Amino acid sequence: QVQVVESGGGLVRPGGSLRLSCAASGTIFGIYEMGWYRQAPGKQRDLVAAITRDGSTNYADSVKGRFTISRDNAKNTVYLQMNSLKSEDTAVYYCNADIGNRWSFSRYWGQGTQVTVSS
Repeated sequence: QVQVVESGGGLVRPGGSLRLSCAASGTIFGIYEMGWYRQAPGKQRDLVAAITRDGSTNYADSVKGRFTISRDNAKNTVYLQMNSLKSEDTAVYYCNADIGNRWSFSRYWGQGTQVTVSS
């Protein structure tokens, strides 16, 4: 059994910052990739940022230069530092943990955390 739990969402004004955290726990032999997706009302869930075990990162074009993903492998935890937030960043943010290796893994999702950017 694997659990993925996010924290750190909330309400912030445009231009502000938030830091999201996500921890995976349970029977875990290895996590290949962890990442963040977001879903706004009426829209599909899209990738925000992802990071592999060796530290390779991938960002959506809309957040490059503003968001930074990082990871603590010892704690099975991933973070998303969000700066210069815009109203269009408002969404539910979901964390994923891909348990296994790059050739074979199972994806687990967190329950989501709401981020609202509004004045």
